[in-house]
Amino acid sequence: MMLIDTHTHLDAPQFDEDREEVIQRALEQGVTRMINIGFNRETIPTTMKLAEQYDFIYAAVGWHPQDAITMQDGDLDWIAELCKHEKVVAIGEIGLDYYWDTSPKDVQHKVLRDQIGLARSLGMPISIHNRDAHEDIVRILQEEKANEVGGVMHSFSGSWEIAKMCLNMGFHLSFGGPITFKNAKQPKEVIAKVPMDRLLIETDSPYLTPHPYRGKRNESGYVRLVAEAAAELKGISLEELSSLTTKNAMERFGIR
Repeated sequence: MMLIDTHTHLDAPQFDEDREEVIQRALEQGVTRMINIGFNRETIPTTMKLAEQYDFIYAAVGWHPQDAITMQDGDLDWIAELCKHEKVVAIGEIGLDYYWDTSPKDVQHKVLRDQIGLARSLGMPISIHNRDAHEDIVRILQEEKANEVGGVMHSFSGSWEIAKMCLNMGFHLSFGGPITFKNAKQPKEVIAKVPMDRLLIETDSPYLTPHPYRGKRNESGYVRLVAEAAAELKGISLEELSSLTTKNAMERFGIR
């Protein structure tokens, strides 16, 4: 059985004491590849270091909406240059975050539009962060013709109506720990309807830890728990779910 964690933050300080052990535990759980996310000036270099250190770790680089206000002239060129690296498989995570609201909405919109434009010019898929901004995310993706590159709606939390609009633009939907929560009605309803060839799984570690470890630090190895929950919701075996989502991730991100 092979699993791919399509969204993790193994460079986070929460792993400074035992990062190697965390990575080894993931491998022991059947996680054969991981995509680490560099999302600002601090985490992009550490993400690239991990991708260069481990054959099975890939990178996505972009500017997170919470950090949008810190983006400076030249940062977009930096991201473009890094996208030439053979281990960089997507631009992200990018998007909108109206929950924390650490950057003004107009700044978030501009930074998102600029990065979608970069992705289109490079032919790179994008990884979208969306928190409490469903309508604006869909509108901007449509206006900026994000369908030309597609990508993944990371940790999808929207309704089925929003999901359909994202699917119509060629996006994959990725689900993590919340589908294991008893009270997470909407994500469970949505994942049950997502076409199998558009489904991805992730951890977003060290965040969004699945049951039964909710409240503790998340790890990439816990993507197996997400896979088990997803398989049950889709009515298929864990092995079939693992095979299909691994195939989807490899094709979507162009990894071997």
